[in-house]
Amino acid sequence: MNFKRNPWVLYLLSLGFVPLIWHRGIGIFEWAAYDFVGYVVLPLIASVLLKFKPGELGFNVPNRNGWTMLLLLFAASVPISFYGLTIPEMRSYYPIFSYSSTVDFMVNELVMGIIMFAHEAFYRGVLLFPLSRKNEWLAILLQDIPYTLIHLGKPGVEIPYAFVAGIIFAKMDLKGNSFIPSFLLHWFGSAFFDVLCAFA
Repeated sequence: MNFKRNPWVLYLLSLGFVPLIWHRGIGIFEWAAYDFVGYVVLPLIASVLLKFKPGELGFNVPNRNGWTMLLLLFAASVPISFYGLTIPEMRSYYPIFSYSSTVDFMVNELVMGIIMFAHEAFYRGVLLFPLSRKNEWLAILLQDIPYTLIHLGKPGVEIPYAFVAGIIFAKMDLKGNSFIPSFLLHWFGSAFFDVLCAFA
């Protein structure tokens, strides 16, 4: 088997980094560092060794389709966020970090941005883009299954929501030729809901 530029090799190798990211009981800064190394740095090193270019993994500036879908989906996420406030389990779970002031809250949201970037770069970038050139829907499902599984342990409603969101995010990113739209949607949507929960 020729390993160079083989999307299956990159996919399986990258999944092997996921156990390195599992962590419990650490602070948000350590969490961001773990995720950035395991979800971005190591997969990028593997992709370079396999002769993939970052642009082939979704590390691109989005095209017009990506920006348009981002704006439309963020608008659609606003009423969903208000609905989430009606679910006590969600309201008590978020934000997932502690804070002592407005500045502390904002700093933590910026760190959450690093975590969201790492997740989207991995699931909607590394795992999705190379395989999508072989079979788009198979690639979408193969990135969505592990993405959904990492939500186990969160409020129950998030499991089916993550599965559906993973498909929508993937389609948006493929049309936009970049994982940046799903990163921004994930981050801004999460931050917006955190603010709602903090005021609630």
